[in-house]
Amino acid sequence: MYNHATMAKGTKTGKTNNGASLGFEATLWAAADKMRNNMDAAEYKHVVLGLIFLKYISDSFEEYHAKLVTESAQGADPEDPDEYRAVNIFWVPKEARWSYLVNNAKQPAIGKLIDDAMVAIEGVNPSLKGVLPKDYARPALDKHRLGELIDLISTISMGDKENRSKDILGRVYEYFLSQFASAEGKKGGQFYTPRSVVRVLVEMLAPFKGRVLDPCCGSGGMFVQSEKFVEAHGGRIGDIAVYGQESNPTTWRLAKMNLALRGIDNDLGSENADSFHRDLHPDLKADYVLANPPFNDSDWGGDRLRQDKRWQFGVPPVNNANYAWVQHFVYHLAPNGVAGFVLANGSMSSNISGEGEIRKNMVEADLVDCMVALPGQLFYSTQIPVCLWFLARNKRDGRLRDRRGETLFIDARKLGAMTDRTHRELTDADIAKIAGTYHTWRGDPVGAIRGIEDSKSPPQYADEAGFCKTATLDDIRGHGYVLTPGRYVGAADVQEDDELFEAKMKRLTATLEDQFAASARLEAIIRQNLQSMDL
Repeated sequence: MYNHATMAKGTKTGKTNNGASLGFEATLWAAADKMRNNMDAAEYKHVVLGLIFLKYISDSFEEYHAKLVTESAQGADPEDPDEYRAVNIFWVPKEARWSYLVNNAKQPAIGKLIDDAMVAIEGVNPSLKGVLPKDYARPALDKHRLGELIDLISTISMGDKENRSKDILGRVYEYFLSQFASAEGKKGGQFYTPRSVVRVLVEMLAPFKGRVLDPCCGSGGMFVQSEKFVEAHGGRIGDIAVYGQESNPTTWRLAKMNLALRGIDNDLGSENADSFHRDLHPDLKADYVLANPPFNDSDWGGDRLRQDKRWQFGVPPVNNANYAWVQHFVYHLAPNGVAGFVLANGSMSSNISGEGEIRKNMVEADLVDCMVALPGQLFYSTQIPVCLWFLARNKRDGRLRDRRGETLFIDARKLGAMTDRTHRELTDADIAKIAGTYHTWRGDPVGAIRGIEDSKSPPQYADEAGFCKTATLDDIRGHGYVLTPGRYVGAADVQEDDELFEAKMKRLTATLEDQFAASARLEAIIRQNLQSMDL
């Protein structure tokens, strides 16, 4: 649908970046969250995000409407839906336009007016059928706060060129998705993958052109970042074709809204569906697979799929879907396709219920291109550390270096910066280091992506103790097909300490004596204060 110009660049290298400048977005979130009152975050999410979406399509419509009004003398009709469809802008009926809702925001019937607006928009825009939330009239939703929320969202302006270039509503939508994921905790992980993790996957796979598949797409973050990548590196937003699937119906609707808001054409099917039991893209062979499947899912119905044709490397256990997902991804890869996905760390070493044998068969098939160990506390849904898998059907395709029979291991567990007491985020510098190492190792010729001036002479890769290591198939066999990067990269080199032992011991002893003395003084003061209180 309607495309805005490229989103604003993130923060400078080395700074954390959640997709917004954390200025007005954070202020807006604080105000919106205050209006939540006692409503559960999972429920409130659809109230807020639905209104943001409504504001977006109305603003886009009104902008083009004003243009047609000025051109009406030349025959343009501002009230002709075909005028808007011709330029991929959603047609918005009069009763659904934001200005109409704002004018009625203080009316007791505002909830019904919003529901009617959503129904009207779906009625004239088939791609949105069954997508938009339509439960604003329910008695439990405070209509006074709903009116205040409309007024708040009205402060998000798209009326000037600068704001359009920053895709302001898209940024707000993405920021709010992350905040709702945080508020929901474990349940939030079902629809949102932290942006820095998605960026690592996208920067490493570099999906410039072709078919991108995410068979467990959540709210569509993988696709949004892929499109941003293409735009940021001079490509055209339509150069990739987006295919996805999501089993959760409410999350599927979030994804459809997110992609429509971004102007990303997509095929997520006509409704939600389970990728294992109702594959909506059974014949698709994707150039890129990007995914963050549910971790260690024990309720995936594997007992009904014992003879499935996707299990090329072994039948996955019925109580854990990890290797079912991995083989589903491989099944959908084109002959030169590559896949990047998130899994729990246990997937790299587990030998339970045949998982070790499946992993062995994949290694022997030379599919495993790169393994990345990430730090903990990156996800809202779990504090456990996770890993990234990168699989390649053809380790020679598009590369200057033949990496057949080799796998790159990257240990990034020490990277990242804490954004609060419980959450960590990979910085721009961290992402550049991980992705740059991978592309240098591959010998990728696409210099525009990697910052390589001479694409025919990329930098030479070198192992870095404690961070990255090239391993051969024999190396991996020697480790029993365990793919944990720490097994391969070794310990980081320790800088030489030129201080003599005697001098260091004297200095440390003096410091310890000072600390003992300070401790004694504090103890005396505390005892004196306690005595004065007659305790």
